Parts: sequence; C-alpha cells; structure tokens
Amino acid sequence: MLCCRHRANSQNCVPTFFRRMLQFLKASSQGTCAVKGVKGKWAEPIVCLSTRTTHHLKNLAEMPGPSAISFAWDLFARKGLSQLHELQLEGRKRYGPIWKAKFGPILTVHVAEPTLIEQVLRQEGQYPMRSDLSSWKDYRHLRGHGYGLLTAEREEWQEVRSLLGKHTLRPKAVEAYDGTLNSVVTDLLASLKRQRDQNVHGLITDIADEFYRFGLEGISSVLFESRIGCLESQVPKETKCFIESINTMFVMTLLTMAMPVWMKRMFPKPWDTFCQCWDYIFHFAKGHIDQRLKEESDRLAQGQEVKGQYLTYFLLRQGLSMKDIYSNVTELLLAGVDTVRLIFTFSSTLSWCLYELSRHPEIQTAMRNEVLMVLGGKQIPGAPEVAQMQLMKAVVKEVLRLYPVIPGNARVIPDSDIQIGGYLIPQKTLITLCHYATSRDASFFSNPNEFHPERWLTKEQRHHPFASLPFGVGKRSCIGRRIAQLELHLALARILLQYEVRPDPDGAVVSPMTRTVLVPKRAINLQFIEL
Repeated sequence: MLCCRHRANSQNCVPTFFRRMLQFLKASSQGTCAVKGVKGKWAEPIVCLSTRTTHHLKNLAEMPGPSAISFAWDLFARKGLSQLHELQLEGRKRYGPIWKAKFGPILTVHVAEPTLIEQVLRQEGQYPMRSDLSSWKDYRHLRGHGYGLLTAEREEWQEVRSLLGKHTLRPKAVEAYDGTLNSVVTDLLASLKRQRDQNVHGLITDIADEFYRFGLEGISSVLFESRIGCLESQVPKETKCFIESINTMFVMTLLTMAMPVWMKRMFPKPWDTFCQCWDYIFHFAKGHIDQRLKEESDRLAQGQEVKGQYLTYFLLRQGLSMKDIYSNVTELLLAGVDTVRLIFTFSSTLSWCLYELSRHPEIQTAMRNEVLMVLGGKQIPGAPEVAQMQLMKAVVKEVLRLYPVIPGNARVIPDSDIQIGGYLIPQKTLITLCHYATSRDASFFSNPNEFHPERWLTKEQRHHPFASLPFGVGKRSCIGRRIAQLELHLALARILLQYEVRPDPDGAVVSPMTRTVLVPKRAINLQFIEL
C-alpha cells in the first residue's frame, strides 16, 4: 500500500534484450471479406465457415505483418508505446486491413476495416472476451481476490453483466442519477472558479487532471452515494494515493502482460510496482464499501427503510458474496477496461471537447444557444433536457471519433475458429479492433483529421456504423456508457452557461498519446472567461 511513492516510468522498465522476444511470421498476401448486416452501400453477403471449406482460407502464416526488427524499432525507438494508436494508421497503410504482430509472448491480429470489425463482433459467441489481461488475473490469484466484470469469464461474467446492466443501461434507471451527478458538477464548477481566480486571464492549466478527478468523484458518488474528496481544495492524502495508483497501474498493465514468468522473476520491479498499486486500489475501495454497508446495516437495525440506488447496495441485495462485491465495485471504481470510459470519458473527452470548442468559437456559441433554448429559463439541466441537445451530442460524437478513449479494443473468440477477411483465425487468438484507424479513415469520413460535428447531423453524411465505436457494441459494449454520457453532457451544458472557453494564448496544438487509454500528449490549458 505504498504504491503512491512509485511513479510510472515505462521506459525504465523495459529490459534492453526485451526486443529479442518479438518473433514474427513472414509477410504475405491479404484477404478481404464483406459483411452482412449493414444497410445501404455497405451491405454484402458474409461467407460463413459452415458453407466454405477451410482450404480456401489463408492461415496466420500467410498473414502480413512487420518483421521482428522493424516492429522492435517502431515500438521502442521510432514511435514508442505512447504512439501505439499511430502504429494502427501505419499498419493499415503498410499491410492492408488485417495484419499480425507479436508483443512479447502475445500474438495479435489487428483489424482496421469496419466491415471486418463487424465480422469479428458477429462471430464472438455467447460469452465474448476482450483480452485475457493475464497480469490482472495473476494479481487476483496471488492475493486471493475474486474476479470482477472485466476479469470474469463465461457464465460468471454473464451473470454479473446482467445484474449491473439493470442499473446502468436502462435509460430510466440512469435518469435517476442526474441529481447525484449534478451535485458533482456543482463542485466541479466551484473548483474551476477557484483555479481561474488564482491565475492571470482566467487560465486553468492541465484541465485534463481536473476533469479526471471530476470523473472519479462522479463514479464514486454513484457507487457509494458518498464522496471521496477529489474536488476539494485540499484533496485527502488517501485519495491522492488512490489516483496515483490507478495511473501507475494502467501504465504497468501493458508491460506486465508482455513479461513472461521468468522475466518477472529476473526483473521484479515492474511486477512489484503493479501489485502494490492494485493493493492500494483494493484497500481504498474496500474501505469505502465497508463504510457504506455499515451505515445501511445500522439503518436496517433501527427499522429504517433503505432505498439506496448505489451499486454496492444493489449487489448486496442480489446475494453476491462480499468477495465478489469487492472485486466488481473495485473494477467499476477504477474504470477497468469494461468501464474505462466512466472516468476517462469524463476526463479525456471533456478535455478534448472544450479544447476543440475553444478553437471553434462559432460552434461553442451555437452549443450555448442550444442549451439556453432547451432550458427555457431553467438554471440546471436534467436528463430530459440534455436528451434534447442534438448539437451537443454531435460534438461529443465527433470528439470521440477523433480521440476515442480506447484506441483499440480487443476480442478473444473462446469457443471456435472464425473467418476474418479471408483468413482462418484460430480460437483464443487475441484480435485488436483498430478503432483509431477506422475513425480517421478518409474512406468513411471526409476530412477525417478535422473537427466537423455537423457530419453527425446531416442525413446525407452516411457513415459505416462500425467505423466509430467509442463505447463498443454488443454484449461487451461499455456497461457504463449511459452514465458517462449523462455526466459528460451535464458538465458541458453547465460550463458553457457560465464560461466562454478560449485557447491558451501561448498554447500549441495538442495531439493524443496512448497510455492504455488515449490521453493528451501535453497539458491542455484553457481560458475560462465568465459570462
């Protein structure tokens, strides 16, 4: 539980001979396959394995991909782990819509074509998996923790997913959180005012850090109906350590997954740091869960009725063991990949939204006018009002297209071989869905690197439905997407009602980088001018 002393430094954790582990098959020709199920110009029949013999399909040995030397150079020297999203674009350009690569012991098939992404998702079966996340599971096995929504598999995962979905996916259920979330937005506005008043010209530096704490406070308020102090003028020490633990853990995830057992023993520091971070994350979440459950037990003992909406109480009422409750709520709280968007959608997407709006003042003005028109004199919007703000929805969609929180989602098809683009992919192969590449593909989006939210408002602009999937699709879609969208829209509306947001006078263009999730490469600094 001393992980707050450790700072993430992935460059220092990569052994020099790590590159030798990267082995690749020789490049060959590629295949394509059209997919059934998309209306309009995208509709073409899918070729199923049941109606086609496998000798017509290519195998992994025939799939193109980088050589060991070129991949090692790209990954560690020319680009680095922080530029994995850009390697998607280069891979698409070099090898076509499907290629393979190997990172340590992990062989991955990359898919960067919407029709092929749809084909993967339509064949993922009853119990789809994202990725094995072996280091997360290894830690839980080491400490005796249960599996949560991300790390659970098959029937166990389906049971938890169905349970949580009742409180996070139904629109009416999510609407009940708008009061709780608005109280967090009120604290965010107070925090923004404190910061802008302390700086010249209303400048707030590193806005993403402020919004990250806002997102964490929001999900904590939903889970516990209590606060952890992220937006206070003096953030509690234990909360600071919790935030640092999450950040370091995410950085260490890619590295520890790529390290075989023998390397973890030879170079123990990355794994030890990873485990210490998880120790504190579980300790922090368990403390808040226990405190909340004790309060509810005391109320029940006194004969009081308990009507809590927070997920801890909901899970307890469903008869799950405390071990399962700790694991599930902890993964939800830290926003593990299945709900990573809950926190990072708040922080990253809200930051990018205001960054782009500051650079496009005419769109910002139009959004503000829309909010005023929908509210009709009301001061604070609720869920019914934000549902009517079409331009705001288009802006968020466009930001998520340009800066998807998860630049590449993963799938593992556990039960059978599947066909993708003319290749036979063995079961349990890790497949990366390259959302960053498809969302910036000029074949599907005109001027793909430019901010044009109006593209989502005109019926003439038709996009392949699998070209931009910020929240995923199907059974493995982000279970917290409705909560994330509601809090994001509430915050945007209320910020624009109070401030005009302008760019940093000394600021430069900010580009994204990969830290498991996509984040700004440099601090986003913005001016907040009171209206």
